[in-house]
Amino acid sequence: MLIDGVPVIPMQNVRDLGIYIDSDLSMRTHVQRTTSSCFAALRQLRQIRRFLATAIFQTLTVALVNQWLDYGNITLVGIPAYLTRKLQSALNARLIFHLRRSDHVTDALVSLHWMRVPERIKFKIAVLTYRVLHGDVPRYLGPFTLLLMSLVDGHCVLPEPISWLCLQFDCSPSVAELFRLPPLKSGTLPEHIVSAPTLQSFRRHLKTFLQQQSFYP
Repeated sequence: MLIDGVPVIPMQNVRDLGIYIDSDLSMRTHVQRTTSSCFAALRQLRQIRRFLATAIFQTLTVALVNQWLDYGNITLVGIPAYLTRKLQSALNARLIFHLRRSDHVTDALVSLHWMRVPERIKFKIAVLTYRVLHGDVPRYLGPFTLLLMSLVDGHCVLPEPISWLCLQFDCSPSVAELFRLPPLKSGTLPEHIVSAPTLQSFRRHLKTFLQQQSFYP
Protein backbone atom coordinates (compact mmCIF):
# COMPACT_ATOMS: atom_id res chain seq x y z
CA MET A 1 0.00 0.00 0.00
CA LEU A 2 1.31 3.41 -0.99
CA ILE A 3 0.29 6.64 0.73
CA ASP A 4 1.66 9.73 -1.00
CA GLY A 5 4.31 7.53 -2.56
CA VAL A 6 5.44 6.07 0.76
CA PRO A 7 4.99 2.31 1.29
CA VAL A 8 2.87 1.50 4.35
CA ILE A 9 2.76 -2.04 5.71
CA PRO A 10 -0.61 -2.93 7.27
CA MET A 11 -0.50 -4.28 10.83
CA GLN A 12 -2.52 -7.25 12.04
CA ASN A 13 -3.19 -5.48 15.34
CA VAL A 14 -2.29 -2.29 17.14
CA ARG A 15 -2.22 -1.30 20.79
CA ASP A 16 -3.89 1.88 21.99
CA LEU A 17 -4.09 2.73 25.70
CA GLY A 18 -3.50 -0.90 26.57
CA ILE A 19 -6.25 -2.21 24.28
CA TYR A 20 -5.31 -4.41 21.32
CA ILE A 21 -7.38 -3.78 18.20
CA ASP A 22 -7.27 -6.36 15.39
CA SER A 23 -7.43 -5.36 11.76
CA ASP A 24 -10.78 -7.17 11.49
CA LEU A 25 -12.03 -5.68 14.80
CA SER A 26 -12.52 -9.17 16.22
CA MET A 27 -10.73 -8.29 19.51
CA ARG A 28 -9.16 -11.76 19.55
CA THR A 29 -5.72 -10.39 20.39
CA HIS A 30 -7.04 -8.30 23.25
CA VAL A 31 -8.89 -11.28 24.72
CA GLN A 32 -5.82 -13.47 24.34
CA ARG A 33 -3.51 -10.91 25.97
CA THR A 34 -6.03 -10.28 28.76
CA THR A 35 -6.47 -13.96 29.63
CA SER A 36 -2.70 -14.52 29.47
CA SER A 37 -2.16 -11.71 31.98
CA CYS A 38 -4.91 -13.08 34.22
CA PHE A 39 -3.56 -16.62 34.26
CA ALA A 40 -0.01 -15.39 34.85
CA ALA A 41 -1.25 -13.55 37.93
CA LEU A 42 -3.26 -16.58 39.03
CA ARG A 43 -0.20 -18.81 38.82
CA GLN A 44 1.66 -16.46 41.12
CA LEU A 45 -1.27 -16.23 43.51
CA ARG A 46 -1.60 -20.01 43.66
CA GLN A 47 1.89 -20.24 45.14
CA ILE A 48 0.93 -18.16 48.18
CA ARG A 49 -2.70 -19.28 48.57
CA ARG A 50 -2.13 -21.48 51.61
CA PHE A 51 -0.42 -18.67 53.52
CA LEU A 52 -3.27 -16.16 53.29
CA ALA A 53 -6.74 -15.80 54.76
CA THR A 54 -9.60 -16.06 52.28
CA ALA A 55 -10.57 -12.39 52.57
CA ILE A 56 -7.02 -11.20 51.89
CA PHE A 57 -6.61 -13.60 49.00
CA GLN A 58 -9.90 -12.39 47.52
CA THR A 59 -8.67 -8.79 47.68
CA LEU A 60 -5.47 -9.74 45.88
CA THR A 61 -7.39 -11.62 43.20
CA VAL A 62 -9.60 -8.62 42.51
CA ALA A 63 -6.60 -6.29 42.36
CA LEU A 64 -4.31 -8.49 40.27
CA VAL A 65 -6.73 -10.48 38.09
CA ASN A 66 -10.17 -8.90 37.84
CA GLN A 67 -8.68 -5.53 36.95
CA TRP A 68 -7.45 -7.04 33.68
CA LEU A 69 -10.95 -8.31 32.87
CA ASP A 70 -12.56 -4.94 33.52
CA TYR A 71 -10.02 -2.70 31.84
CA GLY A 72 -11.32 -1.59 28.46
CA ASN A 73 -14.08 -4.22 28.49
CA ILE A 74 -16.46 -1.67 27.01
CA THR A 75 -14.70 -2.37 23.70
CA LEU A 76 -15.73 -6.05 23.90
CA VAL A 77 -19.42 -5.50 23.18
CA GLY A 78 -20.67 -8.07 20.69
CA ILE A 79 -17.65 -10.38 20.73
CA PRO A 80 -18.33 -14.06 19.89
CA ALA A 81 -19.37 -16.41 22.67
CA TYR A 82 -16.13 -18.41 22.50
CA LEU A 83 -14.13 -15.28 23.33
CA THR A 84 -16.48 -14.49 26.20
CA ARG A 85 -15.93 -18.01 27.56
CA LYS A 86 -12.17 -17.46 27.47
CA LEU A 87 -12.53 -14.34 29.57
CA GLN A 88 -14.96 -16.10 31.90
CA SER A 89 -12.44 -18.87 32.51
CA ALA A 90 -10.09 -16.28 34.01
CA LEU A 91 -12.73 -15.11 36.48
CA ASN A 92 -11.38 -17.61 38.94
CA ALA A 93 -13.42 -18.17 42.08
CA ARG A 94 -12.29 -21.80 42.42
CA LEU A 95 -8.86 -20.81 43.65
CA ILE A 96 -10.34 -18.63 46.39
CA PHE A 97 -12.53 -21.41 47.81
CA HIS A 98 -10.27 -24.38 47.01
CA LEU A 99 -12.78 -25.77 44.52
CA ARG A 100 -11.99 -28.54 42.08
CA ARG A 101 -12.44 -28.23 38.32
CA SER A 102 -15.52 -30.45 38.52
CA ASP A 103 -17.20 -28.26 41.17
CA HIS A 104 -19.85 -25.77 40.14
CA VAL A 105 -18.66 -22.20 40.47
CA THR A 106 -22.02 -20.39 40.45
CA ASP A 107 -22.47 -20.35 44.23
CA ALA A 108 -18.91 -19.09 44.66
CA LEU A 109 -19.49 -16.21 42.23
CA VAL A 110 -22.73 -15.30 43.99
CA SER A 111 -21.08 -15.28 47.41
CA LEU A 112 -18.33 -13.03 46.07
CA HIS A 113 -20.87 -10.73 44.41
CA TRP A 114 -19.01 -11.13 41.12
CA MET A 115 -20.89 -10.71 37.87
CA ARG A 116 -20.15 -12.86 34.86
CA VAL A 117 -18.23 -11.31 31.97
CA PRO A 118 -21.28 -10.37 29.81
CA GLU A 119 -22.91 -8.64 32.78
CA ARG A 120 -19.67 -6.85 33.63
CA ILE A 121 -19.67 -5.39 30.12
CA LYS A 122 -23.33 -4.37 30.34
CA PHE A 123 -22.68 -2.83 33.74
CA LYS A 124 -19.86 -0.68 32.35
CA ILE A 125 -22.02 0.55 29.45
CA ALA A 126 -24.99 1.24 31.70
CA VAL A 127 -22.87 3.30 34.09
CA LEU A 128 -21.43 5.29 31.20
CA THR A 129 -24.95 5.85 29.85
CA TYR A 130 -26.13 7.07 33.25
CA ARG A 131 -23.26 9.53 33.40
CA VAL A 132 -23.95 10.74 29.86
CA LEU A 133 -27.62 11.33 30.57
CA HIS A 134 -26.78 13.20 33.77
CA GLY A 135 -24.13 15.41 32.21
CA ASP A 136 -21.28 13.83 34.15
CA VAL A 137 -19.07 13.17 31.10
CA PRO A 138 -18.19 15.16 27.96
CA ARG A 139 -20.98 15.52 25.41
CA TYR A 140 -19.02 13.87 22.63
CA LEU A 141 -19.41 10.52 24.43
CA GLY A 142 -23.17 10.61 23.84
CA PRO A 143 -23.33 9.21 20.29
CA PHE A 144 -20.52 6.75 21.13
CA THR A 145 -22.50 5.45 24.09
CA LEU A 146 -25.63 4.98 22.02
CA LEU A 147 -23.65 3.02 19.45
CA LEU A 148 -22.44 0.71 22.22
CA MET A 149 -26.02 0.27 23.39
CA SER A 150 -27.00 -1.06 19.99
CA LEU A 151 -24.20 -3.63 20.11
CA VAL A 152 -25.14 -5.11 23.48
CA ASP A 153 -27.52 -7.55 21.81
CA GLY A 154 -25.01 -8.36 19.09
CA HIS A 155 -26.39 -6.14 16.35
CA CYS A 156 -26.20 -2.53 15.31
CA VAL A 157 -29.14 -0.45 14.13
CA LEU A 158 -28.21 2.78 12.35
CA PRO A 159 -28.62 5.71 12.00
CA GLU A 160 -30.32 5.65 15.42
CA PRO A 161 -28.34 3.08 17.40
CA ILE A 162 -30.88 2.48 20.17
CA SER A 163 -31.36 -0.88 21.82
CA TRP A 164 -32.47 -2.35 25.14
CA LEU A 165 -30.20 -0.20 27.31
CA CYS A 166 -31.27 3.11 25.80
CA LEU A 167 -34.88 2.21 26.45
CA GLN A 168 -34.23 1.97 30.17
CA PHE A 169 -34.00 5.71 30.71
CA ASP A 170 -36.43 8.60 30.51
CA CYS A 171 -34.55 11.02 28.29
CA SER A 172 -35.35 14.63 29.03
CA PRO A 173 -36.12 16.88 26.02
CA SER A 174 -32.69 18.49 26.25
CA VAL A 175 -30.92 15.14 26.21
CA ALA A 176 -33.13 13.88 23.39
CA GLU A 177 -32.34 16.99 21.37
CA LEU A 178 -28.63 16.75 22.13
CA PHE A 179 -28.39 13.15 20.91
CA ARG A 180 -31.11 13.57 18.24
CA LEU A 181 -33.25 10.98 19.96
CA PRO A 182 -37.01 10.81 20.43
CA PRO A 183 -38.25 10.88 24.05
CA LEU A 184 -37.81 7.43 25.52
CA LYS A 185 -39.65 5.62 28.27
CA SER A 186 -38.29 3.22 30.84
CA GLY A 187 -37.87 -0.31 29.59
CA THR A 188 -36.95 -3.52 31.36
CA LEU A 189 -34.88 -2.00 34.13
CA PRO A 190 -36.90 -1.49 37.32
CA GLU A 191 -37.95 2.06 38.05
CA HIS A 192 -35.88 2.27 41.23
CA ILE A 193 -32.73 1.71 39.13
CA VAL A 194 -33.61 4.11 36.34
CA SER A 195 -34.55 6.87 38.78
CA ALA A 196 -31.57 6.38 41.11
CA PRO A 197 -30.64 9.85 42.40
CA THR A 198 -26.89 9.23 42.56
CA LEU A 199 -24.34 7.29 40.57
CA GLN A 200 -23.44 5.27 43.66
CA SER A 201 -26.99 4.08 44.21
CA PHE A 202 -27.42 3.41 40.49
CA ARG A 203 -24.32 1.21 40.44
CA ARG A 204 -25.42 -0.68 43.55
CA HIS A 205 -28.97 -1.41 42.33
CA LEU A 206 -27.83 -2.20 38.78
CA LYS A 207 -25.23 -4.69 39.96
CA THR A 208 -27.81 -6.52 42.07
CA PHE A 209 -30.22 -6.60 39.13
CA LEU A 210 -27.63 -7.94 36.66
CA GLN A 211 -26.48 -10.57 39.13
CA GLN A 212 -30.04 -11.80 39.57
CA GLN A 213 -30.53 -11.94 35.81
CA SER A 214 -27.26 -13.84 35.38
CA PHE A 215 -27.58 -16.42 38.14
CA TYR A 216 -31.36 -16.62 38.71
CA PRO A 217 -33.00 -15.91 35.33
